[in-house]
Amino acid sequence: MENAKTIISKISRRKFIVGAGGFTFLITTGVIWPKLSAENKTANDGTITAWVHLQPDGKVIIYNPAAEMGQGSMTALPVLIAEEMDVDWSMVIIENSPIIPEIYGSRGFRGGNSMITVGSRAVSGYYEILRQAGAQARYVLLYNAAHKWDVPIQELTTDAGVVIHKSSGRKMLYGEIAEFAKSPDKIPKIPKEQMKQPGQFRLIGKNIPRYDIPEKVNGSAIFAMDIQLPNMVYGAISRSPVNGARPVNVLNKDSILEIDGVIDLVTLEHGVGVIANSIETAFKANKQLQIQWSEGAKAANYNSVEAFEKYENMAEDASIKGSVIKNKGNITNALQNAEKTYSSYYKNDFAYHAQMEPLNAVVSVAPDGSSAELWVGSQAPVSARRAAAQALGIAEEKVEIHPCYLGGGFGRRSMSDYVTEAAFLAKKAGKPLKLVWTREDDIAYGAFRPLSVQRMQAGVDKSGNIVGWSHIVVGTGGRLMTSGVNTLFYTFPNQHIEMRNVDEGVRTKHWRAVGHGPNKFAIEAFIDEIAVGQKIDPLEIRRRLMKNHPRALNVLETAAKMANWGTAPPPGRGRGIAFAERSGSLAAGVCELSVDRGSGRIQVHNFWVALDAGVVVQPDNVLAQSEGSINFGLSSVLSESLTFKNGKVQQSNFHDYNVMRIADAPENIEIKIIPSNEKPSGVGEAALPFVGGAVSNAFANLTGIRLRHIPFTPEKVLEALSS
Repeated sequence: MENAKTIISKISRRKFIVGAGGFTFLITTGVIWPKLSAENKTANDGTITAWVHLQPDGKVIIYNPAAEMGQGSMTALPVLIAEEMDVDWSMVIIENSPIIPEIYGSRGFRGGNSMITVGSRAVSGYYEILRQAGAQARYVLLYNAAHKWDVPIQELTTDAGVVIHKSSGRKMLYGEIAEFAKSPDKIPKIPKEQMKQPGQFRLIGKNIPRYDIPEKVNGSAIFAMDIQLPNMVYGAISRSPVNGARPVNVLNKDSILEIDGVIDLVTLEHGVGVIANSIETAFKANKQLQIQWSEGAKAANYNSVEAFEKYENMAEDASIKGSVIKNKGNITNALQNAEKTYSSYYKNDFAYHAQMEPLNAVVSVAPDGSSAELWVGSQAPVSARRAAAQALGIAEEKVEIHPCYLGGGFGRRSMSDYVTEAAFLAKKAGKPLKLVWTREDDIAYGAFRPLSVQRMQAGVDKSGNIVGWSHIVVGTGGRLMTSGVNTLFYTFPNQHIEMRNVDEGVRTKHWRAVGHGPNKFAIEAFIDEIAVGQKIDPLEIRRRLMKNHPRALNVLETAAKMANWGTAPPPGRGRGIAFAERSGSLAAGVCELSVDRGSGRIQVHNFWVALDAGVVVQPDNVLAQSEGSINFGLSSVLSESLTFKNGKVQQSNFHDYNVMRIADAPENIEIKIIPSNEKPSGVGEAALPFVGGAVSNAFANLTGIRLRHIPFTPEKVLEALSS
């Protein structure tokens, strides 16, 4: 009997729909389905649905266009369709949509037609699109029922999977309609006023159980790592230890090829790949490779610890002109004429994504090389398919992609380098191939959150008001360093924000909340420095800055109230407050911590968080996302550090790249979701950016000492306490 995880490679979704019967909704949210014709609109035409397929038994298949990597979008997005369609949720089946951005793309991201799942934009990007799709599907049901009963469509209504004609008392289940339904000649766009209002929601805002969790608990969830294909071989790659170096020679090639089970060695631009009959053999041979690497790579002389001094000097050098992000008023005059000025440097190390599932992909190339199939967990499936096609030298439409669950992404799986590698090795092997990265591979050849230095300057007037604000970011990573530098909800009359980038030749990438973590850390800690220097309560100084933004101020004050701000913390503890915005959401947090002065270990006891994310589709999942963001943020703030020496990453696994353990997590995280009827905004990263500032501020509140370089490792804490 075939493995259940293998069967997905044998059944195309088109064949499944044809065999399933029922009615396909030809609704594409404003985009014309490529193969749709006037004659092609009956329930039995076999055309794949845009969003919904209704079966005679009443089951409703809803297609999910976003990557599911533990954040819950696989449930949240179908909820939007089901809400407006008035579906009985117990009858819903969720499947991944085909990777067709013209149909399934979100118009809310970079102009539209994008299926990339990043930046906490899944729900906010699809909110209006999918509600419209659900409302139009409901219209089609009403249209068919009206024709069947020969009554005006205006006399019909729906309720949880049934069409109702109140005046006659007749009811018709959705499944019954599937037996005879046809699509109207024209499906109108449903006006917003005819769609459900928040008070009418049955599913949105309710705690709907996550669709993916049972499969992940019982082991039936399909990750690319689970895929097993007939005659499949395996790949592992030894990549350049210094980015940009190329393999010149494999010194022990003959002995590697003599290892039992090794099939071939393949040279790539950045490494040497082993193809073997088992993953164990591939890993074994890979470890034994002796490779001569080219010299002269840009990154070869890069030392990250030494870079901080260089970046500080660059921040001070007035002759260097970087990229100006904001220039309001006259910052030079404001600082020169200020009653008092403040200046500080804030720093952050590189950070690794640390997604729990190692990178992997499966590629099967047709015998004639003209087409291929790809199984992968990717945040950017369109890019993954394109990468495979380019590596194979075939048209993109000739690559059929099977989206799989992602065992964590955090931005790393928006890259497709591992897909390119898998496709290249599969082409050389002439057989289906599974490529797997080890943890050591992923750290040594990772793409990291950039290291940066933040030069902060401010001037205050006689009343303690901030009249000038300067923020210069220096580091390696380009625009990755600038997200979050704008103070959207703090009003400064004179402000200058600038980025000075250095291309060090190392790989950097979007990391959860991107630059918001380092930048909001610097902003929020610096505001506290000013508040303490002016003898103003940290909450009060933020109130002044937020006076023109009542919604943000409400979030800040809600968090303060939750923590009983203004009362003394328990003996031996300090409290700190911070605010940040991310992906349209507004969040504030109060951290309460203590420090072991013998070991230097910081222990966070409580974190109180207030969040305004507009309409919340799945409240329980938002709480989980926020709790995860706090812990993820704390891990980067307290322990995670990745360093380079002579262009080589110095860490190799979790024994020396220290991810926070359970014992280090807060004793209590309390989150309040502020009710709102505003359009949904992103929540997957909203509670992360303020963590560094809140912890730094709490530590200063407790000790009178300011920590300005994340992570706040025990060694740094002891050094600060002894100075």
